Amino acid sequence: MAMLRLFPAAVVVAVLCIALAGAVLAAPLPPFIVEGRVYCDTCRAGFETSATQYIEGAKVRLECKHFATGVVEHAVEGVTDGTGTYRIELADSHEEEICEVALVASPLSGCAEIAAGRDRARVLLAHDSGLASNVRYANPLGFLKEKPLAVCGALLQQYALGDDE
Repeated sequence: MAMLRLFPAAVVVAVLCIALAGAVLAAPLPPFIVEGRVYCDTCRAGFETSATQYIEGAKVRLECKHFATGVVEHAVEGVTDGTGTYRIELADSHEEEICEVALVASPLSGCAEIAAGRDRARVLLAHDSGLASNVRYANPLGFLKEKPLAVCGALLQQYALGDDE
């Protein structure tokens, strides 16, 4: 008899749990924030050095292409701040897309050549990736200075990358 009295209460609790689970699953997920920096490779070294200059006003583009078709599904542009950092927001999850941030333009006329291999950075924008944060950090992107700075020879020798002369 006592079991019959508990049965309606158990049904009510089960229905409430299912309703709450549905509400949690339906809650919108926060947008992704992609952060990265853009620099001028003042030594044409192919990486950041102590002589690196971070670029304010550089333009980048976040593109997500469908992995099977290669068609661009989403594209958002961003601009760097005074520290050479950009922040791009993109909603939704992109499990079936390959997303990359790419260099678009440099405001520095003497440092506008896009460095091969440093022109794009891939980012994972899927909510079910196991990453706890919605912030994704992209590798730094770099433009090349037309002519290396005078200090670059000595600087690269410190890295054991200079000429043998």
